[in-house]
Amino acid sequence: MLLQRLTSTFPGAPPAVILIRLLVGAVFLSEGIQKFLFPQELGVGRFVKIGIPAPAVMAPFVGYCEILCGALLLLGLLTRLAAIPLLIDMLVAIATTKIPLLLHSGFWAMAHEARVDYAMLLGLLFLLLTGAGVWSVDACLAPWAAGGFGVEVLHEGHGAFEVSKESSDGFALPVYDSAYLHGCLLG
Repeated sequence: MLLQRLTSTFPGAPPAVILIRLLVGAVFLSEGIQKFLFPQELGVGRFVKIGIPAPAVMAPFVGYCEILCGALLLLGLLTRLAAIPLLIDMLVAIATTKIPLLLHSGFWAMAHEARVDYAMLLGLLFLLLTGAGVWSVDACLAPWAAGGFGVEVLHEGHGAFEVSKESSDGFALPVYDSAYLHGCLLG
């Protein structure tokens, strides 16, 4: 049941969800790598400057989380699960850098500096609520996570996620088009 919930996508989600995934995933993957490429500016040195405890441990930990979770978002694999540590990452970043900026320099300086943080925060919330979308590894795994491909398969010619059926616990299960499942499995 947990895997089913982690790999499900909101039934009405448009294929364009991939754009949010690519945007958010690429930013986090890049930022995680940069924590190792530029440790003084973006890694341990930055964590020391903003007062994060145990910066020599936390900077690499956060960097690895951003790389791993960013890559998962790009693939659309365990998207909802990957969004959670990144949400925590963004909340800590806002609390440790943007709130002090607001208090010292005012709203407009903070608003300018926080634009990417807020965009990432809202993108992650969107992915947490919506899921990875139909063009994702999660969508290909969803029938298997729901107990195999016996959920219900429509005839050729119908779109994936056109109809959904409710599971015993009230959670919406997507109904898959056989051509869609063929594409997921065989490329």
